[in-house]
Amino acid sequence: MEEQAVQNSTPESVGFMEYLNDVWENGLLGIGITEITVSIVILFAGLILRGVFISRVLKWLEMLSSKTKSEIDDVLLGALRKPLGYVPITVALYLITVYLPLTGVADVIAQNLVKAAIAFTIFSTLSNSVAPIFEAFSTSTLLTASMTTWLERAARLLIWVIGVGVILDIFGIQIGPLVAGLGLFSVAVALGAQDLFKNLISGILIIGENRFQPGDRIEVEGQLHGVVESIGFRSTLIRMFNTAPMLVPNKDLSDVKVINHGEMKFRRINWNINLIYSTTQKELAKICDEITEYIKNSEQFTENPLQESFVKTSELGSSSIDVRVLCFTEPINLTDFSNVKQSLIFEIIRIVRANGSEFAYPSTSVYVEDNETGDKKDYEFQQAETVDENTELDPDSGT
Repeated sequence: MEEQAVQNSTPESVGFMEYLNDVWENGLLGIGITEITVSIVILFAGLILRGVFISRVLKWLEMLSSKTKSEIDDVLLGALRKPLGYVPITVALYLITVYLPLTGVADVIAQNLVKAAIAFTIFSTLSNSVAPIFEAFSTSTLLTASMTTWLERAARLLIWVIGVGVILDIFGIQIGPLVAGLGLFSVAVALGAQDLFKNLISGILIIGENRFQPGDRIEVEGQLHGVVESIGFRSTLIRMFNTAPMLVPNKDLSDVKVINHGEMKFRRINWNINLIYSTTQKELAKICDEITEYIKNSEQFTENPLQESFVKTSELGSSSIDVRVLCFTEPINLTDFSNVKQSLIFEIIRIVRANGSEFAYPSTSVYVEDNETGDKKDYEFQQAETVDENTELDPDSGT
């Protein structure tokens, strides 16, 4: 009986071990669990190596670049920090494809994945290296800030278009028919997106003409007044003085008169001071000379080579003698400019009153002349007759 029980249990136990061995050796798509486990370990090793590579190797390179005088290598290394981190993962994927016993379609797909990862790493590196390159151009007079931004975006787009094309070609996807289809699609899109292309062309014209740059204070009379933050492909972001952002389509800024306060060379003060008519010529001359002397000696004002500053008696107004003050300051901000104007006002008030004059204000003098030559009694008699006549004609009198 015991022998029969052993004989009956042996085939069952042997069958289970065969199942276990079969699953272990042929786990997933003919790849054993051992190979899968080793592949996972390789992948995790690549991730760990990526952290070590970033923390150790790149920091060592940053330390070397910090010793150089140029800042371009520092910016370039910072931009390449992320794409260079893909290198250990790509190497891990390659080792996995070499280790796994892949055949047929699976082997082709695995090889294409590794090639795609390599291509992605290369084009990601190229895309991230665009910013430091154009940043070097932005420090020169060759390109403005807006032109640099646009060219940087266009270069990134071109790099990724080529990169996507290379990756699609790796997987055997034909680019030619896809491009032809996109051409027909773009015609349909162009008909329905004319405003988009108008804004795009207007943005190119704004940058090409250098109408304004990010950071400039611009004004469209009666519509907007603020500081340009960025010039995009479709619209321009303007920060209003109440700190609210305003997105303006590029075509609206291309077709109107835009005052660019950011390009001003000087801030101008152009005032008319009204003095009373009792001011003498000597007092006027002294007032003008002292204000002129203050403007010339003060460090708050500057000289405009195209227009000399002056303080002159300009006009005899209806109720005042007008003195014109014309001077210039550096293109400072509004707060500093207000401080300069306040200092000048205080000094003008002091000078005018110190010289015995005073400020005039609009006034009108009325002269009443008495031309009556008749007797006062006749006037009173005529007035009484007029009153009686009015009384008789009054319908409310009851007569």
